[in-house]
Amino acid sequence: MSRVHVVAAVIRRPDGQVLLAQRAAHQHQGGLWEFPGGKVEAGEAVEAALARELREELGIEVLASRPLIRVSHDYPDKQVLLEVREVNRFTGEPHGAEGQPLAWVSPRDLAQYDFPEANKAIVAAARLPDQYLITPGDLESGQLLRGIRQAIANGIGLIQLRAPEGYDPKYRDIAVDAVGLCAGKAQLMLKGPLEWLGDFPAAGWHLTAAQLRKYAAKGRPFPTSRWLAASCHNAEELALAAQMGVDFVTLSPVQPTQTHPDATPLGWDEAQRLIAGSNHPVFVLGGVGPQAREQAWQIGAQGVAGIRAFWPEVE
Repeated sequence: MSRVHVVAAVIRRPDGQVLLAQRAAHQHQGGLWEFPGGKVEAGEAVEAALARELREELGIEVLASRPLIRVSHDYPDKQVLLEVREVNRFTGEPHGAEGQPLAWVSPRDLAQYDFPEANKAIVAAARLPDQYLITPGDLESGQLLRGIRQAIANGIGLIQLRAPEGYDPKYRDIAVDAVGLCAGKAQLMLKGPLEWLGDFPAAGWHLTAAQLRKYAAKGRPFPTSRWLAASCHNAEELALAAQMGVDFVTLSPVQPTQTHPDATPLGWDEAQRLIAGSNHPVFVLGGVGPQAREQAWQIGAQGVAGIRAFWPEVE
């Protein structure tokens, strides 16, 4: 069975809302919602296919797009490769040129819609930002909380409260304050024993590679309404993350880092190869800063993650 090559678009208007289309009842996965797009014809470039499909389906002209995520998925009756691009600039007013219902949806509400299984990773990618801040591990609690407050004010929407020295009561105390700071403004990801999960229902959880190895076979530890992420460093750990049903991963180290000077960096080419084999949004980490965001997009990553390069200047 040959894999059907499809291009899809996460079309985002200035207020951040994303465009969805509903599949006709007679189509494969009929009645479900999807991100607009269609088949890439033989010999057709992906960007050209995207422009053609959106012109035919929605009556718009794409002015600019960038890679978002690639997803391979096997249905019982069909194998697909979805190449997804984010479209932020277009002309024309989208309308269902083929009679399909359309809806502009806030990213946080995307999870309430029913999508084909292959679209689940795209939903995660559409909801996630392109930067992931990891807090420094050598700051006292006051400095840490001031930095988180400033990062949120600077527009950071995804923050991991790092726990480099193990999981002690101090971390839990800071986590309580950090949850309060992030409420309604940014998604906070915590780390720690899974026994703590019930104590922080508003937070997502970022698993260590060791936790992946220990718990992957047991599957996802909580419902999909809550973010689950994992730290990965190789193909084996990416496979474990898929087995556990995580929403996104970090992949590191891409470049040499001060925090892990003995770790052998993957390099951009190997990172690209590993990302191509993963169906998750991937934040590249290690020796990268905000300036590497476009390079990350070009190798298929969701964006960039980091500590010092992303940490705001605070008094």
